[in-house]
Amino acid sequence: MGSNPTFPKLTFERGPLRGDVRVAGDKSISHRALMIAAVARGTSTIQQINRGEDVLATRDAIVALGAVVDDRGADVAVTGGSLHDPAGTIDARNSGTTVRLLMGLCAGRGIAARFDGDASLRRRPMERVARPLRALGADVQTTAGRLPATVRGIAAPPPGGNFALEIASAQVKSAILFANLNARATVRITGDRFSRDHTERMLRRFGRTVRFDGTTIELEPGDLVAQTVRIPADLSGAAFFLAAAAITPGSAVVLREVGVNTTRTGILDALRAMGADLEVRDVRELDGEPVADVALAYRPLEATTLAGDLVVRAIDEIPIVAVVAAHARGTTRIRDAADLRGKESDRLTTIAETLRACGVEVREHPDGLDVTGGGAKPPARTLRTYGDHRIAMAIAALAAPTGSHTIDDAACIAVSFPEFVPLWRAAQAAS
Repeated sequence: MGSNPTFPKLTFERGPLRGDVRVAGDKSISHRALMIAAVARGTSTIQQINRGEDVLATRDAIVALGAVVDDRGADVAVTGGSLHDPAGTIDARNSGTTVRLLMGLCAGRGIAARFDGDASLRRRPMERVARPLRALGADVQTTAGRLPATVRGIAAPPPGGNFALEIASAQVKSAILFANLNARATVRITGDRFSRDHTERMLRRFGRTVRFDGTTIELEPGDLVAQTVRIPADLSGAAFFLAAAAITPGSAVVLREVGVNTTRTGILDALRAMGADLEVRDVRELDGEPVADVALAYRPLEATTLAGDLVVRAIDEIPIVAVVAAHARGTTRIRDAADLRGKESDRLTTIAETLRACGVEVREHPDGLDVTGGGAKPPARTLRTYGDHRIAMAIAALAAPTGSHTIDDAACIAVSFPEFVPLWRAAQAAS
C-alpha cells in the first residue's frame, strides 16, 4: 500500500482464479429498491444490498427526503410514504444513478431539492434527464448542463401521457417513470433499445403494472406496497472475475446467484463470441429478477466485433471486454459505445491508455476501440485509475495473466464493490 491515506496504492499480482465466488449485490437494483421502498406504503426489507459508496449515497438521500431507514443489521429496512423537501443539498457523491433518478422522483411529487456531487459527478451530463422533467412541468435548473442542479416538482399528480427517449438510457427512462409514479393515466415511453429494465421489474415487485417489450415501456396508474426483496449478485462485479478467468491459464470459477437479466448479459454474449468456455447453470427467479450460477474456465480466445444492442447490454463492462480483447487472437472491434465518454471517467480513453501502458496496440474511435490481441505485459509505472472503480478492477484482471500491476487509487473501488480485493485474493489463493 502507498503512503497517501486518501489515495492508497495497491498492487494486483499474477495468478489464476479458482473456486466459487458470490460477489456484491447488484448496484443498479439496490438503488432502485431503496428509492421505490421510500415511496411505498409500509416497511420494506432489502437483503444482500450492495454496500458500495454509490448505494450509500442513495440510502442517505432518501433519509434526507423523509424515508425512515434502519441499516443496523445485515438487511436494510425502509419505511416509506410521504416525502418532503430536504433540509439541505442532496450530495450524490459519485453516483449518477442517485442524482438522475431522484431528480425524477422529486419532479413528480412537488418536492424542491438541490443536488450536487463530487468533482467526477459534476462533469457528467444532466440535461438528458432535465429535459423530459421540464416537459412534465417541473422547474429544473442545471449548471451549464451539469451539477449542481435544482428541481422544483409539480404540485399536482402528473397527467400521464407519452415520452420519447433521446438516447436508450436506463437512467433517463427510470427518471421519467419515477416522475410519473403517481400519474393519473397511463405513461408511455418510446425509443428504448433494450436498456436495463430493473426499474420496470422492481415496480412490478412492489405491485405496479408495467409493460416493456425492449423498445416501449407502459406504466399503469396504481399504488406501491412494501415488499421483501433479495438483491442478486452483480453481473458487473462478476464480470471482472469471469474476464480474468477467461484470459488466465489454470483458471476455473463459478459465480453464484448472479443476475442474468437479458438487458445486462451483453458481457456473457461477448465472452461467448470470443470463444470462452462459459456455462450458465440453474437459471431461476429471485424476487422478479432472473439469476443463475455462471461457470467459466480458461481456454484461448479469438477476436470479435461488438456493436449495436449487444454493446447497450454491456455498456458498463466494455472496459473489461477490452482487457479480454488484449489476450485474444486478432483485432477486436468495439463500436456504438460513445456513452462511455460520459461516465466516471472517459472510459474509452482511460482503458485505451491503460492497455497501451501494458504494451497493447489500441486504436481509439469516437464511439469505440480496436484492440489487437497478443497479450499484455507488466507496466513500467503505476497505472492511473482516474478515480474510476471499473478501471481499477479491470486492471486487476489485466494483471492476472501478466504480472504485477500497481494502481494509484485503491479507494475508488469502494464506490461499487468494497469487498472486491479480499474476494479477488481469495480466488487467486484457491488456485
